[in-house]
Amino acid sequence: MKQPARTGQKTTGGKSKREARESLNQQARDRKRDKKRSGHAAGSRANPVTTGGKQGSGSAQKKDPRIGSKKPILLGAEAAAQENIGRAKKADAPKEPKAPKVKLSPQEELAQLENDTRLDALLDRLEEGQTLSADEQAWLDQTLDRIDVLMEELGIALDDDEQDEQAEEDMYRLLKGGQ
Repeated sequence: MKQPARTGQKTTGGKSKREARESLNQQARDRKRDKKRSGHAAGSRANPVTTGGKQGSGSAQKKDPRIGSKKPILLGAEAAAQENIGRAKKADAPKEPKAPKVKLSPQEELAQLENDTRLDALLDRLEEGQTLSADEQAWLDQTLDRIDVLMEELGIALDDDEQDEQAEEDMYRLLKGGQ
């Protein structure tokens, strides 16, 4: 059997694809070239461009960040003499009197520590099983130690044995009364 002869194929697909690809490549090259050029102009740091935008009333122009203080610096013996004068002025100046700390009686200090909200919050966190930071733990230990010292000074003693016995008696009473 004879195969039918092929008639001319459409060649529009091959040529249009090639043209499309070349145009895309050219556009990509153009974008790359523009991207390379997007930067500050040469010498822009040495000669900054000043914009004539906003200027407040009475405000000076923006200072150049490269320029530092205009105060002269003394070198050598002059510097040492000037430094000594500065120290003398500080020593001669009267110091402001600091407010003396009011010393509290042991009862007042103990009451103040027992009513401390930070102490209560930290103890609650410990009872809940949360861990404390090192600073919080150190402060808590110091405060509890101070409370122990104050209680010893005042003659207040926490008898753990008596409290345990009292708790056991209360528990027995509840158990017997509940049956």
